Amino acid sequence: MYPHSNHIPQPPHSAGLDYKGLRPRIDPAQVPSPIDAIENDRQIWETKVYTTLPGTHAPLSTSDFVAVDQGNSSPKFIRVSTWNMPNTSRVASDCHIPIAAIIQPFAELDPREEPVPVIDMGTIGPPRCSKCRAYINPWCTWTSGGVRWKCNLCSHETEVPTDYFCNLDSNMLRLDHLERPELNKGTVDFDVTTCEEYWAQNPPPHIVSPYFSVEGQPEGSRPPAPLDYIFAFDVSNEAVISGFLQSACNALQNILYGNVDFPASSRVAIVTYDRVLHFYDLTSDITQMLVVADLDEVFLPTRTIFTDPSIRRPAIENLLASIPSQFADSPSTDSCLGSAIRGALAGLAGRGGHVVLFQSALATVGAGALPLTPPLESSLYDTDKEKTLHAPRSETWISIAEECAEEGVGVSMFLAPSKYMDTGSVCIVSTRTGGEVFWHPRFSPERDGFVMQDQLRRLVSRMQGFNCMVKVRCSYGLQVKEHYGAFSQSSPTELTFAQLSADNAFTVELDVTRTISTRAYAYLQCAALYTTVDGRRRVRLVNLATNVVELAGSVFQYADMDAVICHFAKEAMAGMAQHRTLLIREELTEKCAAIHLGYRTQCAAATRSTQLIIPEAFRALAAFTLALQKTKPLKARQVSSDVRNYHIHRILSMSARTLMHYLYPRLLALHDLDDTIALPQMVTNEDGTQSERILMPSCMRDSYYFMEAHGIYLIDNEECMIFWVGASASPQLLNDLFGVDDINLIDSHLHTLPILPSRLSKQVHNILAHRFAERGRLVKMYIARQNLDAAEIEFSDMLVEDQNNGAMSYFNYLALVHKQISSVLNNGGTFGGGGGIRGSPW
Repeated sequence: MYPHSNHIPQPPHSAGLDYKGLRPRIDPAQVPSPIDAIENDRQIWETKVYTTLPGTHAPLSTSDFVAVDQGNSSPKFIRVSTWNMPNTSRVASDCHIPIAAIIQPFAELDPREEPVPVIDMGTIGPPRCSKCRAYINPWCTWTSGGVRWKCNLCSHETEVPTDYFCNLDSNMLRLDHLERPELNKGTVDFDVTTCEEYWAQNPPPHIVSPYFSVEGQPEGSRPPAPLDYIFAFDVSNEAVISGFLQSACNALQNILYGNVDFPASSRVAIVTYDRVLHFYDLTSDITQMLVVADLDEVFLPTRTIFTDPSIRRPAIENLLASIPSQFADSPSTDSCLGSAIRGALAGLAGRGGHVVLFQSALATVGAGALPLTPPLESSLYDTDKEKTLHAPRSETWISIAEECAEEGVGVSMFLAPSKYMDTGSVCIVSTRTGGEVFWHPRFSPERDGFVMQDQLRRLVSRMQGFNCMVKVRCSYGLQVKEHYGAFSQSSPTELTFAQLSADNAFTVELDVTRTISTRAYAYLQCAALYTTVDGRRRVRLVNLATNVVELAGSVFQYADMDAVICHFAKEAMAGMAQHRTLLIREELTEKCAAIHLGYRTQCAAATRSTQLIIPEAFRALAAFTLALQKTKPLKARQVSSDVRNYHIHRILSMSARTLMHYLYPRLLALHDLDDTIALPQMVTNEDGTQSERILMPSCMRDSYYFMEAHGIYLIDNEECMIFWVGASASPQLLNDLFGVDDINLIDSHLHTLPILPSRLSKQVHNILAHRFAERGRLVKMYIARQNLDAAEIEFSDMLVEDQNNGAMSYFNYLALVHKQISSVLNNGGTFGGGGGIRGSPW
């Protein structure tokens, strides 16, 4: 879409940073569009099938595609920053592309794709290399007539167990090759329930324990058991007044007894807390409340707090109905959140599980009690003490997080504060255990209640595992350097996820340590050992083989910008507690400029330094790097530390697809929808067959410059969606979408779109349904009428190509990156030195 003469000027409330100095000559018509490549790729893969053998361009993470597993895992499970691995560290450093992989072990598949096969090898377990302990996979080779197999990672030969032996054919493949999923599929699940060596281990006993279980501290390995839940409710005065407690109880009741597939094998327990802890015995005919007032040495008063929700339905429903009224007159403004987590830990010790907390007040008593006075944030921004805002104010929260992680207890939180909550302290428990945080500030039951219920539904119904250990192995010449994400790191090579879900992804950074042969592949293998919700012990295996090249041009040709941006984002979030945000922003710009410089010096023909040359794979790198700097954790304008820390947690755990849409929100012109788009129609597939499908409309660039005052736009950043209504929008458009013909009659507090018989209404509802299916849950909806509603400020901030969020416009930022590259080309040196970007307008 091109701007018309009546495009909208940027509103005055969008504060940004202007470019200083002489602007390099960049033709505005040649500025790369961040959306073009995304839309072209999306349309290509709507009717095409992706095969996973090495040597092909992978679809972008933002595209819907069907993958056929040919021995390499789908890009939904693992993406690498380049699908052509550099053969030496020199080539890698010349390109300046980080060698990284983003891994999402439990990613959800398209319904048209084959499910991940489950293989039960019995008590012997899956065959593994006797040297590096890698698992057998499609890239291993067979020797000695099938008696031995050669590991593709370390080249060591291991004897094949007698029960697993099979003769080879003329191609040196086993005769049963096609019947063995582990030998022809890149992603498999090995069932190891009967192999005790794969069971989770109980943590060693502590000298002093801050929590006590009725059954004492178990030792050794723990037999796999189904996932149990503890739902804990803050019943302080704040939770009652806001309606949060009532909404939380209603949400849980609907999840347990509504139309949600709550795991049949899971038991539940319910806890409430304010100044003390209240446990409930749900197994007796009369539900007993058991009060624990000792918050420093929390103990579990009875072993009968867990029950099967289907058997004890009347007791649970009565309890959930009575909790809001029981604490309606509670004068307590205190909350013992830290002690509540340890109380839940006492109940789940020795088996693991999932704690779901509903919290609305500052944790002021008990373990990890936090000071009532919030820090003077405005005086800390842009100082060396700024990083203290992103670290726990009490070391106890780190201890609680580590205790939960080693016990295999994931902690997820629904936070609904009306004032300062110190998410920098409390969110670390969810971050270190792989749990999730949901953010509902200034909670409104009408606006947030239904969304919270859907988030809870997603939390309990998605693919997930607990008591999870993850290890990434790589082939000769590669070495795992660093990990970034939401987990606890028990050793330099092993990650602990008390909870690992379909929505969780992490990145690994690799080093090229030795010369790799270009005649071989480079290999990665991620093994996630976990317990399923129904109590099976499994290993999720993700394998990847990539080509190895010796030319920088080949590295850039198959580079993956999505993986690079995701790695930059998670690395930046992990560094927030160690570095000032100003330095992190500067470093991101340096990395962006370095990749462009690497392409220019290694791949481009000799040209003048005044010419900006952009690699095809990284056409939108500058736009996404700028968008990352405009996120709430990194933006230069003041944002409360509570909000920053919530978004830090979200970015650390986001998948590649979610993160790309979060950084560059999808903007749709609803008034311009074609008559056939987003409605059922027949399409021709790659194989010539026809099927009925709903094709989605193309998005547009995130800038006021491309918008019109008579338009209606939908923007969506995975956290919320906003309908922007232009002041000159026609009455017919308004009537078709909102059921009113005057912009002033639109309810600004509308949180669900009315269902109307108009074509436009059907199209928009189909678009919303498609996005719901993509992410698996609802997001909040807001109305922003031009120059009328406060939501327009958030809408403006989401237009990341404009000059806002205390940062430059995309055009000016591209000019700044070009200036840095020209400076290095003309004056020598490197980025980050005395004469580099440190002296830039940033």
